[in-house]
Amino acid sequence: MVMDEVIKNFTKQFEYSPEIINGGNLKKYKKFIVVGMGGSNLAPDLIKLRNPKLDIYAHRNYGLPDWDKKVLKESLIILNSYSGNTEEVLESFKIVNKNKYPMVAVSTGGKLLKLAMKYKKPYIQMPDEGIQPRMALGFNMVAILKAMGETAMVNELKKLTISLKPHEIERVGKSLARKLRDHVPVIYSSKKNFPIAYNWKVKFNETAKIPAFTNKFPELNHNEMTGFDVVSKTAHLSNVFSFVFLKDMTDNPKISKRMNVTERLYRERRLPVEVAMLNGKSPFHKMFYSLLLADWTAYHTAKEYGVDPEAVPMVEDFKKLIK
Repeated sequence: MVMDEVIKNFTKQFEYSPEIINGGNLKKYKKFIVVGMGGSNLAPDLIKLRNPKLDIYAHRNYGLPDWDKKVLKESLIILNSYSGNTEEVLESFKIVNKNKYPMVAVSTGGKLLKLAMKYKKPYIQMPDEGIQPRMALGFNMVAILKAMGETAMVNELKKLTISLKPHEIERVGKSLARKLRDHVPVIYSSKKNFPIAYNWKVKFNETAKIPAFTNKFPELNHNEMTGFDVVSKTAHLSNVFSFVFLKDMTDNPKISKRMNVTERLYRERRLPVEVAMLNGKSPFHKMFYSLLLADWTAYHTAKEYGVDPEAVPMVEDFKKLIK
């Protein structure tokens, strides 16, 4: 399926009803570790954003977090790889299996599911639609929430199939892509909404094949901001950047004030700033509206530069070189 059709049909992913195979002995857990890399592991931080009370941790590395074994034994470790062949996740599986820690494997197939089947471990097999992991966020979030036993949030996501219209967002994304052309995007948000800002960065990197960076308030006011205090001898260093502020009416008023003042200071220094408001009918609606806007913006940025929005050839080259 071509990229624009994937975006237009994205909310259909929330209709997916995962099944846990070999899950008969799974208990109810209060702590969760989601092991995964890249586009395969964008969901955990977004789940935490939706419900900050959940004890969920995204591990993006080899092995497992350097935690006490007792804590690991009391946590559900969700081994999360869209392809099922992610090197870091496969190493983690071996450690989890050897130590008999609680686990659920989540994948479309690959070596990860073969290992889960071989050792009779719980697993969820996601639909393989032939799309990139970052574009399968809906499938992955529903699957992880199923493993966590968070039925209420799964049902909340299903409502987006009616309330969220991806095709209606394309015009805004196309306009933003034109404004950002010939610049390196820098995405700013509150600390609370940083998982959304990070998703924007990933989509620019992988879909548009351009550098993109992100940071959060209030920390950036104490360091990064000063790097853009443009003077004649440094103007050429700043001219390449364009800033996207993700503003949220529910942010702490002090953070909103910092955003507005920073925006004013940047504009006074002739730095291009665009504002993308985080609005929605529900927390998930607000989140995924912004993420779909990021998808459309990155897609049309790719079209502006004449690059393939789907493939990630440098990642594939890298994988071959480290074998």
